[in-house]
Amino acid sequence: MGTLPDLPVQQLAYAVDDIETAARAHCAAFGSGPYFIFRHVPLTQSTHRGVERAFDHSSAYGQWGEVMVEFVQVHSEQPNAISDLFPDRSAASGLHHTAVFVDDLAAGIAQFEGAGMPLAQLCETATGTRFAFMDATASLGHMIELYEPDDAIRGFYAMVQEASQEWDGTDPLRELGE
Repeated sequence: MGTLPDLPVQQLAYAVDDIETAARAHCAAFGSGPYFIFRHVPLTQSTHRGVERAFDHSSAYGQWGEVMVEFVQVHSEQPNAISDLFPDRSAASGLHHTAVFVDDLAAGIAQFEGAGMPLAQLCETATGTRFAFMDATASLGHMIELYEPDDAIRGFYAMVQEASQEWDGTDPLRELGE
């Protein structure tokens, strides 16, 4: 087993059957938010366990203290990194992954694989952001998502965090792109 670098957790992500219900419940229980909803995240590429597969999903992103929280709802029927942990989409509920930033995605994938956490899924968004789900279920019980923190990712994380500052709890769900 290889040694992994000390990478701070940037995000906690939960697989859920309904992102709006989950975001509202988390907001009510913990004061997290507001949540920015991105429906049917457009991907130009998605490979799960070495096979090209559709990965149609929607996410709600909010701030919970110092960390971003994401709720993920899968729409596609094809196997994916979410269904690896939660095969019944209608009953999905639980921590799916933590997200960390790496300087180089290919090198990060190799490091995690060397530490016994194989690549489960590699995707690229329509805007060119690449992310990888590393399978850490044997040791941690969840996936770890890797990103290279480019300007777009850093800007998105900053926007979500800034929206939470001095937020009064109104308008907890906000559609991205509107």
